[in-house]
Amino acid sequence: MNITILRASFDRIVERHPDVTRVFYDILFERYPQVRALFGRNTRAAQEKMLTQALALVIEHVEDASWLEDTLSALGAKHAGYGVTDEMYDWVGECLLAALAQAEGEDWTRDVEEAWLAAYGAIAGTMRAAGAREAARAVRLVSVSP
Repeated sequence: MNITILRASFDRIVERHPDVTRVFYDILFERYPQVRALFGRNTRAAQEKMLTQALALVIEHVEDASWLEDTLSALGAKHAGYGVTDEMYDWVGECLLAALAQAEGEDWTRDVEEAWLAAYGAIAGTMRAAGAREAARAVRLVSVSP
């Protein structure tokens, strides 16, 4: 993953299109309307703000493997509890990259796309693994309950 390209892209996006997470959710809900039901806990504006903050933190800590593992694992376990499935990570990645590409415009090059693909792959992989562990733990708890 090219961290320099990733950070430069993120900085451009935040500067030029601070509404990129709104665009992301527009795309996600248009392509996959079935996920709307997972977002009832927060207002749309709050959800957009949380995603923007999460992306900023990940970019800030992209070279801190232990921070990423701890933070993203906790987030993945939490999302498993919300009902997020493996398939949904693919949907989110597709829609996030579409929103980022739209925000980057002419600056969306093959190198930028590859940097974001690698970053999202690492994020989703960590969160998926934690979600799977959480689901397995929940199954064990249910199976030993009286």
